[in-house]
Amino acid sequence: MAYGKAGLTVIAVALAATLAAGCAKKMDEEAALHEAAPAADAAAAGYLAPAEAARLSVEDQERYKELAQNPVKRAADERFSTFAVDVDTAAYANIRRFLSQGRTPPSDAVRVEEMINYFRYDLPKPQSGAQPFSVTTDAAVTPWNPNTRLLRVALRGYDVDRAQRPAANLVFLIDVSGSMSDDDKLPLVKQTLGLLARQLRSDDKVSIVVYAGAAGVVLEPTADRAKIEAALKRLEAGGSTAGGQGIELAYAVARANRIKDGINRVILATDGDFNVGISDPEKLKEVVERNRDDGITLTALGFGQGNYSDWMMEAIADAGNGNYAYIDGMNEARKVLQDELSSTLFTIAKDVKVQVEFNPAVVAEYRLVGYENRVLATEDFANDKVDAGDIGAGHQVTALYEIALVGSKGTLLPQGRYAAVPAAAGKADELGFVELRYKLPSETTSKLIRQPLAASLAANAKPAQGDFAFAAAVAAFGQKLRGGKYLGEFSYADVARLAGEPRDFSRQEFVKLVEAAEASH
Repeated sequence: MAYGKAGLTVIAVALAATLAAGCAKKMDEEAALHEAAPAADAAAAGYLAPAEAARLSVEDQERYKELAQNPVKRAADERFSTFAVDVDTAAYANIRRFLSQGRTPPSDAVRVEEMINYFRYDLPKPQSGAQPFSVTTDAAVTPWNPNTRLLRVALRGYDVDRAQRPAANLVFLIDVSGSMSDDDKLPLVKQTLGLLARQLRSDDKVSIVVYAGAAGVVLEPTADRAKIEAALKRLEAGGSTAGGQGIELAYAVARANRIKDGINRVILATDGDFNVGISDPEKLKEVVERNRDDGITLTALGFGQGNYSDWMMEAIADAGNGNYAYIDGMNEARKVLQDELSSTLFTIAKDVKVQVEFNPAVVAEYRLVGYENRVLATEDFANDKVDAGDIGAGHQVTALYEIALVGSKGTLLPQGRYAAVPAAAGKADELGFVELRYKLPSETTSKLIRQPLAASLAANAKPAQGDFAFAAAVAAFGQKLRGGKYLGEFSYADVARLAGEPRDFSRQEFVKLVEAAEASH
């Protein structure tokens, strides 16, 4: 659907009428919310009896996609493990919200890879601009099982500072429906996007599209920070949520103001509770997919609780070749839109896929830790038509495999009544082979990176140290929150010890969250 500037103005006028008509409804909704607020606040602060707090938790209407943990696989049966990279960090911030309120997060809210990738590690920078990211592989003794090994495959994208990134054409797509009236929703959205506006350069421009019962443009493209912040301050919540219409309009505005060879991105801020028009995640994905192929990407910023739709937010961000963060306060807003602004806005590689082939002569079993909703079919690795994750400037991606070596005591799968067909004699000096495919942002044909994994990585593995130990601690924590199926007797106290005594704030906060989880159990 195409919109000229006159058409956008008409829609903006129509939206103003819609919002005015919704004022009475908004007041009723806010009164109801205020009546419920004392009980909800008391539960968050720990003032309610456990039974009362549990009742409030059950009444929440938050939505998460069901995730089954990756199983252990026998290398002789399935040599290949293939997945798309994931640079989203929403799961960690969302888990922090639950634990900070004294609540255990739903297991499906826990995506272990997003927890690991929330943190930065001391990975080498790419050696040249010919390849957008470096590849690091190493192994350690698995902290929760000394009979297995933990294999790490890590990527680090090249850095781009503020002055070097291309000019940006940004469309703020803001949910102003009645469900956004809480303090941790629209008020926090306004602060968050105001912070982003203050990071922009004179050659950047911002438009603002809002949606409630209808969608409209409330700010035409401008580089004037004062105008952007003034427009944000005027926003009020009220009405139902026509998210699909808002997405269509935001992409139309982005196309109309495209910057050639620049950053063209829609930034969606919502609780994901779409209830008018298109509201099914799969259908909304189709809307986004129709718009993404012309070079306009999407960042999804999630806000709020109670009716939060994590499933919706993740689906939209993935379909839009974008990234997904959950904003639970201004500290997280500063991390995503100030400290990591180039990573959030500027894509350096798209459709990034990883494929590890394990050598059955060395590896008996393996399992991929996390990435459950990023797993790809083996044949999808070489198929450039299959969509995968994108990497922004400075982004880091870490994947961990727990592997059991041939002849070790770490295997879990039964041998069975009938002997397996002997594996073909492989190279005993290779643990496996890792391949990565990616496309440069303006290209449609992927490039290939290939490197062997030396068997000595596992054979000579020592206990994890430093950054590797911390990544393993985060992985263990995520698995504990999902039930700890493969962790044996590894406890929350063990997780905290493995994390060490970190000096930076985010890692110290992690240790406190582990302690909070232990206390809640």
